[in-house]
Amino acid sequence: MANEEDDPVVQEIKPKQQKVELEMAIDTLNPNYCRSKGEQIALNVDGACADETSTYSSKLMDKQTFCSSQTTSNTSRYAAALYRQGELHLTPLHGILQLRPSFSYLDKADAKHREREAANEAGDSSQDEAEDDVKQITVRFSRPESEQARQRRVQSYEFLQKKHAEEPWVHLHYYGLRDSRSEHERQYLLCSGSSGVENTELVKSPSEYLMMLMPPSQEEEKDKPVAPSNVLSMAQLRTLPLADQIKILMKNVKVMPFANLMSLLGPSIDSVAVLRGIQKVAMLVQGNWVVKSDILYPKDSSSPHSGVPAEVLCRGRDFVMWKFTQSRWVVRKEVATVTKLCAEDVKDFLEHMAVVRINKGWEFILPYDGEFIKKHPDVVQRQHMLWTGIQAKLEKVYSLVKETMPKKPDAQSGPAGLVSGDQRIQVAKTKAQQNHALLERELQRRKEQPAVSPVRIKEEPVSEEGEEDDEQEAEEEEPMDTSPSGLHSKLANGLPPGRAAGTDSFNGHPPPGCASTPVARELRAFVEATFQRQFVLTLSELKRLFNLHLASLPPGHTLFSGISDRMLQDTVLAAGCKQILVPFPPQTAASPDEQKVFALWESGDMSDQHRQVLLEIFSKNYRVRRNMIQSRLTQECGEDLSKQEVDKVLKDCCVSYGGMWYLKGTVQS
Repeated sequence: MANEEDDPVVQEIKPKQQKVELEMAIDTLNPNYCRSKGEQIALNVDGACADETSTYSSKLMDKQTFCSSQTTSNTSRYAAALYRQGELHLTPLHGILQLRPSFSYLDKADAKHREREAANEAGDSSQDEAEDDVKQITVRFSRPESEQARQRRVQSYEFLQKKHAEEPWVHLHYYGLRDSRSEHERQYLLCSGSSGVENTELVKSPSEYLMMLMPPSQEEEKDKPVAPSNVLSMAQLRTLPLADQIKILMKNVKVMPFANLMSLLGPSIDSVAVLRGIQKVAMLVQGNWVVKSDILYPKDSSSPHSGVPAEVLCRGRDFVMWKFTQSRWVVRKEVATVTKLCAEDVKDFLEHMAVVRINKGWEFILPYDGEFIKKHPDVVQRQHMLWTGIQAKLEKVYSLVKETMPKKPDAQSGPAGLVSGDQRIQVAKTKAQQNHALLERELQRRKEQPAVSPVRIKEEPVSEEGEEDDEQEAEEEEPMDTSPSGLHSKLANGLPPGRAAGTDSFNGHPPPGCASTPVARELRAFVEATFQRQFVLTLSELKRLFNLHLASLPPGHTLFSGISDRMLQDTVLAAGCKQILVPFPPQTAASPDEQKVFALWESGDMSDQHRQVLLEIFSKNYRVRRNMIQSRLTQECGEDLSKQEVDKVLKDCCVSYGGMWYLKGTVQS
């Protein structure tokens, strides 16, 4: 190519769909030009005959076509700069086109080559035929073109190419760099103002000016295709916070071992942070993590099959997950019978976490992860506490028959050293039956003795079998005061003094009487805060709230070391609460834990006296009418109580069912 100033360049631009074609002449006399190669290209494109339709009329490749392409959809961040006399002049750009060589002449050469080959083949085959052979001609009539067919034809590639070829060229004149006309046009790139202060846009801070010069690329973001909501690349995923990464992965995979989760998140992620995050969105089942039901079925959603609300779906799916914590196998018919959900919903639950086996049922999809169980006992114990609370809720909702939890289910064992309350109850019942005769004789002997000193009877033992013998011996020495009448005649009078000095312990922890231990202080704080909110609780409900409290604590907390039912009850009595001996009917379906009712005796407010009178009423009656409560309160308090005061004490301690009032937790619907 010759020098730009000496070589005359012919420019022709052809606008077509925001594209420009620029045709530039090539200096064929330049010593760098290969003439033989130029002749060969022209011969391949046009052939031996030159006419008006030839691309290269001079039988040399004497021009080159450049085709433009759009470099960016947003040019607001680009400017043309001109530096003159110590000043930098910026001119915004409204469009940028990049010119690239077009090799359309090669396509023409290939088409010519195919035509010559076809002509040669046709000539060879026609030599053996007579020149006057008659050929059959088929005549076809075209149908009228419909509007839809016309639109398709107009938008076709062939039509656009034909229209592109028919568009006429526009001849332009080129002016060199040093031409006066070029210098005149270049003056438009200079700012006309004499001082930069006149332009208020330039009187800004450097950061504001930089923001004006390079604004955020909003248009380009809009131009990007929107990906489906359920599709997210790993690169995009790792730009999100860790909690969102865990939630998205679990929501899509549904069941995952912890090791697989760590591999997806990357080696630089802290496992402790992942453990903390996974417990917010998933539950531990057989050593693997299963996404929580409320993540899959958010509030205000419903089943696509039956229209059942999300609350019912979550409860049914929790039941399936709980069944898999007990066994490797689940039968779909049993789940449908208990949950009363349609077959499609139950199938969705099972497909999330299990695979069907012919003539066996549904098996949990992943093998038991014993390595995770051994490596993270604190997490396992915390999850076990959470499952205990869920189990109690499911038993109440679905009216399940309460069974003793096995020490080690088929594929998942509970945390080491943890014994459920139901187990201790069964052991206590067996022990009590064996010593029934001895206890009867001892009770008769104490009744015959004169009431010289207060007599205290220790409550039913509920600890493990290994602790029963020591507690049975102490039973004869720790009586309870039964002589006074009135409010205290039917109430357990707090923590016996003998027990505070005893050695009742569980997993190496001293009894709650030793208030100096961290476990005792934490347990005492939980009990006091709980009874300040609810006033009356059964042992079953208190254990459920305690399990939920444990689930909210961080791993490794002191309360995870193991709290027995005896320690919990002793702490309740030591916190100023009293046990209300509610006379349950003989045919009651309440469990032993539900028959143990504790109430806060003094809270420090004006309703303490009213509450104590109410608790005395329920120590003699299982259920009471409102008018009886109101008359008794008026009689004991010596004044007419307002309806608001009666409503407050009833709201604190009781629930209404069937026109009668019961202490909280004692009514069996």
